[in-house]
Formats: sequence, C-alpha cells, structure tokens
Amino acid sequence: MPTMNDLSPSLLLTLAFAMALALQLLVQLWLNTRQVRYVAQHRHQVPLAFATHIALAAHQKAADYTLAKARFGLAHTAWGTAILLGWTLLGGLNALQGVLLQVMAPDMLQQLALLAAFALISGLLDLPFSLYQTFVLEARFGFNKNTPALWLGDLLKSTLLAAAIGLPIAWVILWFMGATGSLWWLWAWGIWTGFQLLLMWVFPSFIAPLFNKFEPLADESLKARVTSLMQRCGFAAKGLFVMDGSRRSAHANAYFTGFGASKRVVFYDTLLKQLNADEVEAVLAHELGHFKHKHITKRMVGMFVLSLAGFAVLGWLSQQVWFYTGLGAIPSTAMAFGLPAHDDALALLLFMLALPVFTFWIAPLMAHFSRRDEFEADAYAMQHAQGSALASALLKLYEDNASTLTPDPVYARYYYSHPPAVERLARMPQPATPHPVSAA
Repeated sequence: MPTMNDLSPSLLLTLAFAMALALQLLVQLWLNTRQVRYVAQHRHQVPLAFATHIALAAHQKAADYTLAKARFGLAHTAWGTAILLGWTLLGGLNALQGVLLQVMAPDMLQQLALLAAFALISGLLDLPFSLYQTFVLEARFGFNKNTPALWLGDLLKSTLLAAAIGLPIAWVILWFMGATGSLWWLWAWGIWTGFQLLLMWVFPSFIAPLFNKFEPLADESLKARVTSLMQRCGFAAKGLFVMDGSRRSAHANAYFTGFGASKRVVFYDTLLKQLNADEVEAVLAHELGHFKHKHITKRMVGMFVLSLAGFAVLGWLSQQVWFYTGLGAIPSTAMAFGLPAHDDALALLLFMLALPVFTFWIAPLMAHFSRRDEFEADAYAMQHAQGSALASALLKLYEDNASTLTPDPVYARYYYSHPPAVERLARMPQPATPHPVSAA
C-alpha cells in the first residue's frame, strides 16, 4: 500500500480537493437539514418575545419561505458541486481548452475566449435555478414583481456590462502574467485593487442607473430629518435618492453606495412605504454607524489584504505542473515537457474554482465579525435615533421580508451576517406600542 511519501504532488492535490469538496458538501447538507428541521419545529407558535408584534400567519409565512429557500438551496448546492467536479476533475476545462485550441492560435485572444466561454457556459448552466428562484419561489410568496421582459433585459445588460468591464481587466491581468516575470502577481494585484476602487466610484452614477431609476427624495420633512441626522453624525453624501426596487421585488432595503465624493444614500421605495419617519431615521442611523466605526473601510482593507495573499498564492501555483494535472485541467501525459505556453487564463479559472472549496471553512469567522459590526451599528443608531423606532423598523422588515424569527442556532452561527432577530432585538427598547400585524 503506497504511503503519503509515495504519492505525487498531483495525486495529493486531487485527493485533497476531492476530500475537501466532499466534506464541504456534507457540512452544507447537514447545516441545511438542521435549518429545515428547526424552522419546521417552531413554525406553529410565534416566539414569546414577538407574540404582541408578529401575527401567527406572518410567522408561518416566514417559516414556509425559509423552508422553501433551504430546500431550493439543497438542490442548488448539489448541482453546483456536480458542475464544479465537471469543470475540474472530470476534465471540463481541459475539453473546453481543447476545442478552442482547435480553432484558435494559443495567444491572448484564445485566453480571453476561454474566460468568456467559461462564463457563458456557467451562466447557462445556472439559468434554470435563477428562473425558478425568481418566477416560482419568490412569486409563490408574493415577493416577485419582475416580468419576463424585464428579467431578460437585465440579463442582457448585465452580460454586456460584464463583457465590457471584465474582458479589458482580464486582458490587463493576463498581460502582466505573461510579461512582468515572477512578480507579475504584485502588479496584477495593484491593477485589481485600483479597478475595485474605480468601480465603487462609478457604480452609483453610471452602472446602477442602467438597471433602476433613482429619484431625489421628494418628502421634504423626511429629507430634513435625514439631513439633520447626517450632519449630527458628521457624514456628507452627494444626495438622497429613492430607488424603484418595487419594479422587481417586494423586499425592502436601504444602503449607502459610492466612494469619496460619489457617496449617496439610497432608499428602496418599498422601504419608505413600510416605515414611518422615525423608523427610517433609525435605519439610516444604523447605516451611519457602519461608517462611524469604519466597518466599510476595514472590510475594504481586509478584502485587499486577502486578495494580495490570493494573488501571491496564484503566482506560485501557476508555475506548478501539479496544479494543472491535479485539478484535471491538463492530462499528465501532456505535461511531460513542462508547462505549455499561454496557460495563464487556465490558471485563473482553476484558482477561482478551487479556492472556495478550501476557504469555505472560514465562513463562520467572517460571519462572526459581520454580526459584531451589526451590533455596533445598532448601538450607534440608538445613540442618535430612537431605539424603540429601530426595534419597530426591524420588526416590520422581518415581517415584510418574511425573515424567520427561529433559525437554527448552528446554521445562524455559520452563515448569518446579521444577528438573529431574538439576539438583536433583545438589546433594544421595545416599541411603545405593537405595530399593526398583518394576516399575510
């Protein structure tokens, strides 16, 4: 029986990837199963802390919506795992590369074609799930407002936009990989970081309006309250806007977007319909809390540091024969004379496919830090707005978005970027009077 020392690096990588992928799938199935069981067990009674605020019918709708999403997630996860195996160990990338090399020279154009073909095929393979989620699952619970024509228009625009933005940046990174020596990854990281910052700056003014309409906030009373709040908090924004989120979904939200002078506050029109002025102010104060505590900046810096580490690892792996053979991208027999020329796009795709399998295990840590940030933002909001209004707003949003009040604790610790409702609202003053409960 061969020992670990007898195994080649290629075979070791194959075994490590297969085992990590199988273990990831098992953990995902276990977590989803826990979530389904726990939510179903608590479906028949509103938690005592919410009994005067949430109707039983609304609680059951949230439970049913959560269960439907969890079961859909199980199918999507299994499908995604099968597709990942197909692209890697079963030779999908190798086959796609072979087809392209039959009709194209192994040059920059062929590498870009490989990236584009991979993205197109991956999108098509995921298309049935996207359609089902929008027009079946979301529609079943009354959230979908999208139409086939609007959905198709969004798909076409996003595809063209991805090509217009993605192909040039891919060309730049591939050029650095081939022309700047062993430290290409450092140059590529600098370009990637600059691109991310540029994208944050142009998104509010040039990209977001391609998909939604943004109108200046017309409610003068609310505008005055929001402006006063931002001044007290030392925050400046380019404008206050209302987005027509109701064109596609009944879900509500509010967010900050942009970078530097392009920062703006955006309210979904659905949010303004659901919340009163005190509640809107409290929700905005929560978002301002993220800026006050520099959560956004910290996340950006963290993302840039992690991407630097990722580029460094890719720089090393892209020069290892076993990286390609071990993940099924190139047969071992074809590598007898070393790495073939113009394999940089293949290295990018392999790394992009394999990395999530090995970083899946840090998800609970990232979720923990995110929940901590949410608690800090809530505390800040209660200092600059009414705590009871924030609690009332969250109750309405939980109800209107059909967010379950009884998630499985282990599932929540692993995945939830926001604290569960019970933990979050326990730190806030209760609303003076229960907000009206619906029967939906």
